[in-house]
Amino acid sequence: MRTPARHLLACSAALLLSACESARLPVESGMGPSPQLPPPRESLIPTVVIAPAKGWPDGRTPVAAPGLRVNAFATGLDHPRWLYVLPNGDVLVAETNAPPRKEKRGIRAWFMKRFMKKAGAATPSANRITLLRDSDGDGVAETRTTFLQNLNSPFGMVLAGGQLYVANADALVRFPYSDGATSLSGSPVKVADLPGGPLNHHWTKSLVAGADGSRFYVGVGSNSNVAENGMDSEVNRAAVLEIDANGRTRVFASGLRNPVGLAWQPGTSTLWTVVNERDELGSDLVPDYLTSVKDGAFYGWPYSYYGQHVDRRVQPQRPDLVAKALVPDYALGAHTGSLGLTFYDAALLPARYRGGAFVGQHGSWNRRPRSGYKVIFIPFANGAPQGPSEDVLTGFVNEKGEAYGRPVGVVVDQRGALLVADDVGNVIWRVAP
Repeated sequence: MRTPARHLLACSAALLLSACESARLPVESGMGPSPQLPPPRESLIPTVVIAPAKGWPDGRTPVAAPGLRVNAFATGLDHPRWLYVLPNGDVLVAETNAPPRKEKRGIRAWFMKRFMKKAGAATPSANRITLLRDSDGDGVAETRTTFLQNLNSPFGMVLAGGQLYVANADALVRFPYSDGATSLSGSPVKVADLPGGPLNHHWTKSLVAGADGSRFYVGVGSNSNVAENGMDSEVNRAAVLEIDANGRTRVFASGLRNPVGLAWQPGTSTLWTVVNERDELGSDLVPDYLTSVKDGAFYGWPYSYYGQHVDRRVQPQRPDLVAKALVPDYALGAHTGSLGLTFYDAALLPARYRGGAFVGQHGSWNRRPRSGYKVIFIPFANGAPQGPSEDVLTGFVNEKGEAYGRPVGVVVDQRGALLVADDVGNVIWRVAP
């Protein structure tokens, strides 16, 4: 049934008015160990500032930081989101997007669906993992094969105990792996169910293995912005789950609205994550963040943000949980869409990057002016993030506000270069000296 024209006009006017709501602070004020957190600015309809997906013109690339260069490691992919480097140097790429879901109804949902399509976020999922191989070491993959297919919105990947584990949108599965294989066959063996279902608001499931390969850690996002679908829809969500090889699952840490990138800090047993925080509190709130993940810890969602800052939209409140909410280690800016995370423990890039973390910022859709759309570096000292971030890869949005690309997953390849998955440009970028 068509939406009545008068309702569309009214909604369009409201959206245009809300889109004019601008940040009062620079995005950098919401970054670092002690971000500024101004009062919230609630609105019925969120600010919407889309960078329309355009793709890269011939000869155009992102802009690398001084002393670095960037080239296309692989092109012509289908929405590449996540990366994993196998021990022999082969690179696995999850070409993936959200699984089919039940359509939400209403004017707001109608507009949001079209905004996301404009941003390049509504393409069907290829449900495929592709293998890329650079045998001659020239920084360009000359071999490309379909490694796994017919998956269900795959995301996280990790090799442990001769098995390749894949985090689909609804289950952790595994496949036998042999070194050098360019494709895997056979049916997946399910290790454990993961929160999925017809709603599955945050569908990505990131994945890392513990040091001995006997336990796995999965990042699972919330099923809502701030629990508007009820807490019954949030079981084992907004959390990092720990799963053993037999499929037994427990909540390792909770209150993390959408923990996407997961990575172990080199030389330690400390797990870190980057988290997408909540929306609709204005362009200055709430900063995404990078934080260590402590066993049994609670990080606030949905009841509070950045420690004990209560979100009064959430009722009933839980003051007992708010009192326990940990303050994240490092803010990454409001609405930056921080997704990718990897630590640098190689020697190819300049020495200043050793021991720090790279973060892929997919970019905002609800901040004026835009934020993110770049890859940044966070320096570490004494085991913790210190000082301001550094832009490593920029130029993803042109002067007209169109997105050539949007960075997502980041990994370090076997030679020590940084690889970046670009799901709008359909490219894997390689950053080297």
